[in-house]
Amino acid sequence: MLGEVALYSFVVILISGSFLTFFFQASMAEVVYNGSYVPLKGLEMSAAMNSSLDISFDVRGGLLMRQVHHWAALLFIASIVLHMLRIYFTGAFRKPRELNWVIGFLLFVLAMGEGFTGYSLPDDLLSGNGLRIIDGLLKGIPVIGTWISYLLFGGEFPGTQIIGRLYTLHILLLPAIVVALIALHLVFVVVHKHTQYPGPGKTNNNVVGYPILPVYAAKAGGFFFIVFGVIMLMAAFFTINPIWNYGPYDPSPVSAGTQPDWYIGFADGALRLIPPGWEWTLGNYTFSLNVFLPVVVLGLFIVAVLLYPFFEGWVTGDKREHHLLDRPRNAPTRTAIGAAGITFYCGLFFAASSDLIATHFKMAMEHVIHILQFTTVIGPFIAFFIAKRICLALQKKDREIALHGFESGRIVRLPGGEYIEVHHQLDAYERWKLVSFNDYQPLMLRPNDRGEIKTSQRLRAAVSRWFFEDRIAPVTRTELEAAHSHGDHGDHGVVEAKDEAMGGAPHIRS
Repeated sequence: MLGEVALYSFVVILISGSFLTFFFQASMAEVVYNGSYVPLKGLEMSAAMNSSLDISFDVRGGLLMRQVHHWAALLFIASIVLHMLRIYFTGAFRKPRELNWVIGFLLFVLAMGEGFTGYSLPDDLLSGNGLRIIDGLLKGIPVIGTWISYLLFGGEFPGTQIIGRLYTLHILLLPAIVVALIALHLVFVVVHKHTQYPGPGKTNNNVVGYPILPVYAAKAGGFFFIVFGVIMLMAAFFTINPIWNYGPYDPSPVSAGTQPDWYIGFADGALRLIPPGWEWTLGNYTFSLNVFLPVVVLGLFIVAVLLYPFFEGWVTGDKREHHLLDRPRNAPTRTAIGAAGITFYCGLFFAASSDLIATHFKMAMEHVIHILQFTTVIGPFIAFFIAKRICLALQKKDREIALHGFESGRIVRLPGGEYIEVHHQLDAYERWKLVSFNDYQPLMLRPNDRGEIKTSQRLRAAVSRWFFEDRIAPVTRTELEAAHSHGDHGDHGVVEAKDEAMGGAPHIRS
């Protein structure tokens, strides 16, 4: 469903964007605004800003289409993020779907690029300040950063070419790549079919689902119009990016309380969390680690997410195809890594609003920054530990329920005066769901044909121990048979036997 929301949002983006291209002028030429919005009349601004205001106030349906385009873009990225989180926590990225994970993640990166380039096109004060941050990030790259900035902006910031180049990226290059990747992604979905949770008749070699025609096509068509309708309602009732409030871009003022779109906030937050003074000079070059280090850390974070399926495959050594999903609790280390990554991302995300947090909660800015620094650096380790312990605890609970059933809340007094609680036994299917999962174990070190154990093997074994050493083994058939043969406090045969032994109805206390 989340993948379909992303696809349908992108279709809405294409439809509304095609409308907007007829009226937008991607030029930084200076003009004087004489449109309908009186507060800005007579101000000098770029042709891009002028045409954006004309779309908003003078083109029939223009403001609605601008807001449809913006809301659809936000929904597109949000649904991709949620879709990838669902895939990650259920293990749907495993063989043979590693490449589809890579494609999906590249779609997320391209969607962020599409969003940022479109967000920057109106050349208002808010988008201009965002471009200034990008210019600073580029110039923070040692040696080559200045030249990259000059190439992109067409000279010293703000340059003369940036809007035209962003426009080309936004309506031509990036959409073409996104369409190609979506098509490739759908081809892989058709080839590999959808993953699904275990159930009757579902195995790794038996994948079921609806055929495209007629059932799935009808449902998908209806769902598209639902998504389209929700986006239209949001655009009609909720204002987004009111560029007329910000005015045209001017390098001198910076509006207080302005925020980037949510998906790019983590990059802004990373810059805010770096302590001051992280600069040093070597020869004619100044190395600004307070700008360059966030770029490196975010780059490593993105690469780590991109390559995670291959890392887990290397750790497990599992070369089988997987078409059935995991319950997150049954992969505790994977789930804990995901919780740590989300905590890291959220720390950066909230740091982008550090000024608003400080003013709304009446806190010193320094205190907010220190709290968010702790959350971003130490928080992932805490989240990892807590999430893993919760998963292991849930597995222990599942094991107990599979063996002994679940508590009914009914207390029975035996003839000898002993009180016991009646347990309801699970049916075979419910019990099967609790015990049917793969029990991975740490890889054993084995010498190769020459009797050698290489460093890479030792590293892999060490990582495998860390990954799988803390685990709860699934209940075996022998354990189930032993538990049932001992007559655990079930709700049927055991209670009836005790009732018969007592010569009447059991004494029950709740």
